[in-house]
Amino acid sequence: MFYYLFDYLDRYYDFPGAGVFQYISFRAAMAVIVSLIISLLFGKRWIKFLNRKQVGETIRDLGLEGQLNKQGTPTMGGLIILNAVLIPTLLFANLHNVYIILMLFTTIWLGFIGFIDDYIKVFKKNKKGLPGKYKIFAQAFLGLVVGLTMYFSDSVVIREKNYSDSDPIVQTEITTTDLSHKFSKEEIKSTKTTIPFLKNNELDYAVLISWLGKGYRNYAFLIFIPIVILIITAVSNGANLTDGMDGLATGTSAIIGATLGILAWISGNIIFADYLNIMYIPNTGELTIYISAFVGACIGFLWYNSYPAQVFMGDTGSLMIGGTIAVFAILIRKELLIPILCGIFMVESLSVVLQVSYFKYTKRKYSEGRRILKMSPLHHHFQLSGYTEPKIVQRFFIVGIMLAVLTIITLKLR
Repeated sequence: MFYYLFDYLDRYYDFPGAGVFQYISFRAAMAVIVSLIISLLFGKRWIKFLNRKQVGETIRDLGLEGQLNKQGTPTMGGLIILNAVLIPTLLFANLHNVYIILMLFTTIWLGFIGFIDDYIKVFKKNKKGLPGKYKIFAQAFLGLVVGLTMYFSDSVVIREKNYSDSDPIVQTEITTTDLSHKFSKEEIKSTKTTIPFLKNNELDYAVLISWLGKGYRNYAFLIFIPIVILIITAVSNGANLTDGMDGLATGTSAIIGATLGILAWISGNIIFADYLNIMYIPNTGELTIYISAFVGACIGFLWYNSYPAQVFMGDTGSLMIGGTIAVFAILIRKELLIPILCGIFMVESLSVVLQVSYFKYTKRKYSEGRRILKMSPLHHHFQLSGYTEPKIVQRFFIVGIMLAVLTIITLKLR
């Protein structure tokens, strides 16, 4: 809203300093600052409110060190993150941007689903919460909305690289006009995405159904939308599984968010898109404001969620965080980088899948279930192996930073 206010003041009254709100970098910085302030101030009040209402987490004794000390810790802290993301985005982003609209919808929708789950657990005293099939349906519905919007909206376009004219311009100053010939003048609809580690690294999902024959591109949505649904469901649940130690999911998500912010900024900037030889996606630079608020919200929440946690995010936060990361990556056509960037989420999910599958297999074969890990998800395996919770979380952060750096260098490592 400030974006529109200061744009009006700049246009009609030449208000001193108002023009600075046209710069994405300034608005992104402001989004981080406001997000941190909101999460810190609102977080303190929200935790006091939850304590008064005795909205505490019910802990099941799994024999983990320090686990029972968390009994009664307030949950539903994800509302702190939601407010700290939504308010700065509404204040500083261009709300007519289709990508911002999709991210706001994602945040509200998954936050609402997570809130219902937490409400059932806390107030209805039902430990199972919202049945898993309803969560999957909600995630699939989100994937359907995102997929259909990306496929049919005239605002979701790319400009293809003219590889025949890809020689760099040698001059002292490079301008947007100088680079306009490097990309097609026409903005086109496309189901292309980025493949890491390959030069001229683009994959058109439509090719996967080329066996349909002539005109197969008209049916690209048949493969594109299911892929979007799969990615959103997988990443959202991966973040949910990672949320098992104080600060683990929050800090990991902040690292991922900062990396996605860099990718969004360069993808929406024609100069950097040309220099790095990547897909130029007009208007995605605006997403930098949203992801800046997201990173600020995660860091602000970590103030209260770090060991020993004063509040847990609950599904209100974890479902939203995972879904947000997935949708964001899809919008900037970098979803194939998720296995690298979100490696923590992926390994946590994989550890659960392997543990359950191997247990069922050995139970059928030997009449006795056996385990690969001492406990899943993976962070609990390390906990039972004698590592303290803070050390596990910090080492996961280090791994997350390494994966983030690897993700960034895929832009040049081809």
